[in-house]
Amino acid sequence: MTPFAAEFIGTLLLILLGNGVVANVLLRETKGNNGGWMVITTGWGLAVFVGVVVAGPHSGAHINPAVTLSLALAGHFSWSLVPSYLLAQVLGAAAGSLLVWVFYKDHYRKTEGPLVKLATFATIPSIRNWKSNLFSEVAGTFVLMITIFFFTEPGLKEEVTVPIGLGSIGAIPVAFLVWAIGLSLGGTTGYAINPARDLGPRLMHAVLPINQKASSDWEYAWIPVIGPLVGGSFAAGIYFLLTDLALRGV
Repeated sequence: MTPFAAEFIGTLLLILLGNGVVANVLLRETKGNNGGWMVITTGWGLAVFVGVVVAGPHSGAHINPAVTLSLALAGHFSWSLVPSYLLAQVLGAAAGSLLVWVFYKDHYRKTEGPLVKLATFATIPSIRNWKSNLFSEVAGTFVLMITIFFFTEPGLKEEVTVPIGLGSIGAIPVAFLVWAIGLSLGGTTGYAINPARDLGPRLMHAVLPINQKASSDWEYAWIPVIGPLVGGSFAAGIYFLLTDLALRGV
């Protein structure tokens, strides 16, 4: 696969399984209805595992614009590849969300409550407070990226032809990392920690013919996009600073 195709398919699988578990828990008359937060966070962790396994050998498995931007800022990824990765991730996320809707279409019809349906596409804050919601997304993504940076030294293997990403770490550690973030830091905003994960599905929610559909909540939509990008950038800055200090022997 080309890196573009790998990022598209990897992100598609991430959202198909991630939003799929949310739909399974929230929509009426599913086998997983009312499964709870543990089921959702575990499902998202395993969704990351699948996405990384598929995309890793071909693109490095970023499957997240915050990962792509952070690695570029840290000097571990070419800026020339950033636009194509971001486009593939958003398109893949939208496609994955479309497949969730097709898969659970009968259950969407059975489900009342527009916000419940929106929650199977995009994130919704538990308490709407833009400052604290933004902080939650910044903090969650900072934990994601600073841990990724210290899982491995991606800049040491210059001979590797596959672009650096989550695949260089291994699918299992990344899956556990996302699971931990969901369990510990996901209760406020639903831990998007990935702009494509929220933006692509929110776009699909806006255009799909969903019965009893609520607003797609575009007033909030900037938070799960900007927050992860800021959190990842901050992590890249801290990592760069610590690496520089280590090289100086400080």
